[in-house]
Amino acid sequence: MRLVGRQLARFREAAGLTQRELATEFNLAEETVASMEQGRRPLKPDLAQRFDDRLDTKGALSVAVEHMPEVDLIPAWAEDFLDLEQEAVALSSYENQVVPGLLQTPSYAKSVFGNEVPALSGEDIGQRVATRIERQEILRRTAPPTLSYVMSEATLFDRLGGNAVYIEQLHFLRACADSPHITLQVMPMGRTEHAGLSGPFVLIETPDHQHLAYMETQRGSQLVADPEAVSILARKYAMLRSQALNPEETKGLLDRLLGEQ
Repeated sequence: MRLVGRQLARFREAAGLTQRELATEFNLAEETVASMEQGRRPLKPDLAQRFDDRLDTKGALSVAVEHMPEVDLIPAWAEDFLDLEQEAVALSSYENQVVPGLLQTPSYAKSVFGNEVPALSGEDIGQRVATRIERQEILRRTAPPTLSYVMSEATLFDRLGGNAVYIEQLHFLRACADSPHITLQVMPMGRTEHAGLSGPFVLIETPDHQHLAYMETQRGSQLVADPEAVSILARKYAMLRSQALNPEETKGLLDRLLGEQ
């Protein structure tokens, strides 16, 4: 990606454009152009072709992207997961500690970030909550991605932020469970078999049908591109779905929990 990024920067400079000017012409953020030129963000084929036309490169960027080594097609920095999430055609997520990020209310998200160790400042918490809630715009798109979630029943019993936050979060989950593009399943406690003991993960299908995975740990996060590793996680997710309550049973569980409040 660095080589393609350097080529883009050279062609842009030869055309007498700044990063801001190029970004404005293509309705992009200036940081997006900077990230592509620094090799931190992949240049997608459709945008490469548009840049070729504007910068009169004779198709050089499109050819470079087409023949990029497979390892370089995957962003190396885990923060690019957010970009992949926004563009994905399908997301499948297993979570065993907290409600999945895209399904969190602002108050619940604030409680999650408020439990970070070492403690975050109020400003940092506010920024992280805002970013998390902005991500939920994909839920309201005209053509949203297909979303599948399996979450541990334990997440429905922790009362992060107190009762009011808990009840609001349950109501939001129940509304999400009725959404036609969201499948929500709860993994019940007390099972004798469990395919998700190694921890949470997300499976991603991109618009060009690449299959990736994303995992968070205590000290970082990782995008997984290796087909064999992604296949293993996909098989785990299929097993998790078979072990979890089905969507209708999950709705019934949420209704019972709400009825107890």
